[in-house]
Amino acid sequence: MTIKREDVTTDQRAMRFGVLMVMALLWLPGCAGLTGSPTAMLEPPTPPVLLADASVTSNQASDATEKSSDDPFDPFAKSGEEGLEEYDPWEPLNTKVFEFNRQVDRWVLKPVAQGYNVVMPNPVQIGISNFFYNLRFPPRFFNNIFQGKAKGAGIEVGRFLVNSTAGVGGLFDVAQHLDLKTPEEDTGQTLGFYGVKPGPYVVLPLLPPFNLRDLVGYVGDIALNPINWLVAPIIEVRGVPSVIAHKNRTTSTVVQFGGRVFEIVNDRSLNLEKFQGVEEATLDLYAAVRNAYLQKRARAIRE
Repeated sequence: MTIKREDVTTDQRAMRFGVLMVMALLWLPGCAGLTGSPTAMLEPPTPPVLLADASVTSNQASDATEKSSDDPFDPFAKSGEEGLEEYDPWEPLNTKVFEFNRQVDRWVLKPVAQGYNVVMPNPVQIGISNFFYNLRFPPRFFNNIFQGKAKGAGIEVGRFLVNSTAGVGGLFDVAQHLDLKTPEEDTGQTLGFYGVKPGPYVVLPLLPPFNLRDLVGYVGDIALNPINWLVAPIIEVRGVPSVIAHKNRTTSTVVQFGGRVFEIVNDRSLNLEKFQGVEEATLDLYAAVRNAYLQKRARAIRE
């Protein structure tokens, strides 16, 4: 694959850098998991957002009171789950970046999501979440293939076809009622499957937490999605046409930027109450999020 190189002006470089930074809000650590009682056909699949690992239940809260005051309450941990080694050599810097992300969420994302929530009915928000999840079918499919999971790859194809047709372009998750369910696979999991070590824990501005392995996987998932080079190209491949021509970079930017921001606001709106509950129930949110992330990724690779 050969990436097309063209001379660009300083203004164009600056514009691209700004756009990429804002697009990174898609994975803002302030986002939370879905809550509420979705209707049967609109129940969303597991969304790729940070705080969607588990609900904050009363049992977990009571368990937390029995722990030593030195141990931060982890609202995401499941009972019986073994602790993981938390390799966080960059913790001083990570905590500062984590707090920056929280303030962006507090003063920008959350207020916008609250206004959006007033005008957009919850079932419509869930349908939009389903639609974006359906668009990310290719990375999930390819990573099943890379890990030799033929059944999982087949289920992903089935889900995509059913939800894209009977589910009206993915707005309705019809496939779940046909028992077409499989663990979500990504490039970070594939690297772990082949023995790549996680590396240190990393928190970056306007992005979710990662370890170094999963940060590489995050970039890999972007490259595996044909939308990013066949529809609205942010990756230009010489000789490969796209729906939006490579020369129309402004149009591609608007489409990518608009879609990312729309998904961010929609997901944050769906999770307003849950994330609020997590913040109120957690003494050390940074440690809780770190622990939740490490546990989630360890489970995903074991599966």
